[in-house]
Amino acid sequence: MALADPASCAKGGEESSPFPDIIELNVGGQVYITRLPTLLSVPGSRLWEMFTQRNARSLARDSKGRFFVDRDGFLFRYILDYMRDQQLVLPEHFPERGRLQREAEYFMLPELVKLLVPKLSEQNSLGDDACQSDPEEPSPGADAARSLGSATATALPSTEGRRAGFITIGYRGSYTLGRDSQTDAKFRRVARIMVCGKTSLAKEVFGDTLNESRDPDRPPERYTSRYYLKFTFLEQAFDKLADAGFHMVACNSTGTCAFAHEQTDDRIWTSYTEYVFYRE
Repeated sequence: MALADPASCAKGGEESSPFPDIIELNVGGQVYITRLPTLLSVPGSRLWEMFTQRNARSLARDSKGRFFVDRDGFLFRYILDYMRDQQLVLPEHFPERGRLQREAEYFMLPELVKLLVPKLSEQNSLGDDACQSDPEEPSPGADAARSLGSATATALPSTEGRRAGFITIGYRGSYTLGRDSQTDAKFRRVARIMVCGKTSLAKEVFGDTLNESRDPDRPPERYTSRYYLKFTFLEQAFDKLADAGFHMVACNSTGTCAFAHEQTDDRIWTSYTEYVFYRE
């Protein structure tokens, strides 16, 4: 009886894989479904290293058994598109080339990094030209502000490339107020801080603390009111806006008496508050 060729046995062993042909990924809370050959299409990449392991149990999984990758779920779609055909196709006036370059470096895709670096430099040299397609009109003092900024460039940090716009922070709250007006009100903690404004501005200011799960496919140049923050401290949101050059220009609040306690006459009030921030 003829013995099997050792080379063919080794080849057969290499072809066997502990991973199924269809792979489900959870990347930063976003679910992607793709084929195993797509993830192995760039030898030496991080995904190639992950899915050529001999033991699938060594990879992190979420509660539903999907392979978990703790990276930006929104930008991973462009990583996956590149691995399908080794081409880079981005939306017009894509505002997150820098972050996408960082993701490409993490996933060890040097050719994708090369495609992003020249365009990143070109965008920085163009300054605000990337937002010419936006429908809103520029502020009346924009030209004067740019002239003043160039005259004091040596004294102040450069803000070239920052896009003007509004961001609105809103939250709902409730508090208990006693019958005596001198009684201290008892406030409950803020349950959720909503973010309204242009998608690209919201991502620039809040970064990874912005929860995009309610509106993951919103184009960067469009407006949204469906984002909220992963933290519940208003001061933290204000600090991030201040660091990004935003200033509060308006605020408003409404309050409604939900019901009164029969025995103590304490009244439960619900409120909704908004803060409007603007950057020139």
